[in-house]
Amino acid sequence: MTSLSTNKRLEQIKDHIAGRHSLRERLIHHRHPDDVVIVSAVRTAICRAGKGGFKDMYPEDLLAVILRAAAEKAKLDPALVNDIQTGNVLQELGGIKVGRAAMFSAGFPYTTTYAVLNRQCSSGLQACSYVANAIRAGEIDIGIGAGVESMTHDYGSKSMPKRISPAIKAGPGAADCFVPMGITSENVASDFGISREDQDKFSVESHEKALKAQAQGLFDAEIVPVKVQQKIVIKKEGEPDREEIREVIISKDEGPRAGSTVEKLSKLKPVFKKDGSTTAGNASQVSDGAAAVVLMRRSKAEELGCKILARWCGARVVGCPPRIMGIGPAVAIPAVLKDVGLHVDDVDIYEINEAFASQALFSVRHLDIKAEKVNPKGGAIALGHPLGMTGARQMATLISQLHHTKEKIGVISMCYGIGGGMAAVIVSEQE
Repeated sequence: MTSLSTNKRLEQIKDHIAGRHSLRERLIHHRHPDDVVIVSAVRTAICRAGKGGFKDMYPEDLLAVILRAAAEKAKLDPALVNDIQTGNVLQELGGIKVGRAAMFSAGFPYTTTYAVLNRQCSSGLQACSYVANAIRAGEIDIGIGAGVESMTHDYGSKSMPKRISPAIKAGPGAADCFVPMGITSENVASDFGISREDQDKFSVESHEKALKAQAQGLFDAEIVPVKVQQKIVIKKEGEPDREEIREVIISKDEGPRAGSTVEKLSKLKPVFKKDGSTTAGNASQVSDGAAAVVLMRRSKAEELGCKILARWCGARVVGCPPRIMGIGPAVAIPAVLKDVGLHVDDVDIYEINEAFASQALFSVRHLDIKAEKVNPKGGAIALGHPLGMTGARQMATLISQLHHTKEKIGVISMCYGIGGGMAAVIVSEQE
């Protein structure tokens, strides 16, 4: 009897796995004229805020460059783009006015509409989602989801509100909405037992993967070189300092550090709590950059002869307690996978934002994702995390990596600062 029961259970498991495989294959091979597809996904390099290659550029400069490049990569007439949505967190007015001006500078006509949005670190992905949903609803045929941030210009005091209603501030749950992000990292580490050593190890691996990817040229397909007029201070003994303007081309991420080791990182002091575990070495870098994704209806892409890179399958935003906002991917990923009928193991590559090693590591462990599937080219700890750019940057990185490995299903996810996570699923259609 026991043997029969065991055999029956094994058959049930076998049938379940076969059913899952069938759903995965169905998703991969699905094609419909109304599908939302991606025909271009590009980004700038990511530079260190305050002292990096983009320190003399405004965010709208970066945005103009990447919008023009996104249309050119798709071989698309800018006049055919119905709408542009741009994620931005820190810029004055969200960059709405200068963003519209940047759009004109990039060659788009006034008939292309423009908007900005702020869902914190998920803003770039949310921009893509808004465009995808507008296409699905029949409101537009072609749109661009973009993201930009200059933390050189807009970080620091601008990241926290200066004016808060006393009544709202005293309300239930309000205090957690203003907790510094580093403290939320400490909360995740202490609440879920993420050790300092494990965080440092995760950081080292991020840098190692990014450096390896750079050496192999794996970022080249996604990065648009940017011409920059840099201010250089010339110092000569016995002479007053003088300033020169030199044109340089930025085409490489500045963040990845060679020689990073757990031993070296262990010597860094915690930044946010005296007895904490979050340091400058195991948290994301403060950075500048921009990215853009061109989405359209499949029938329109075929009509225009645009090469289809990937299909947008769906996205989900899920809330979580603000004090542990970093667990966002752990709640958002299962939600979007359920929507599209997939299991965690059905996904080939995960791009999970590394705001902090504590939260990224928790999310991977909680969902039992195989480590080799996560951020194969490194993440924000090594590359940097320009807030509004990140989601669109992850899209460009994921699409190029799926093409490189000839794999099919990818997930993008991140936490965001007021308590939540976002995740999206794409299927590569590149041969």
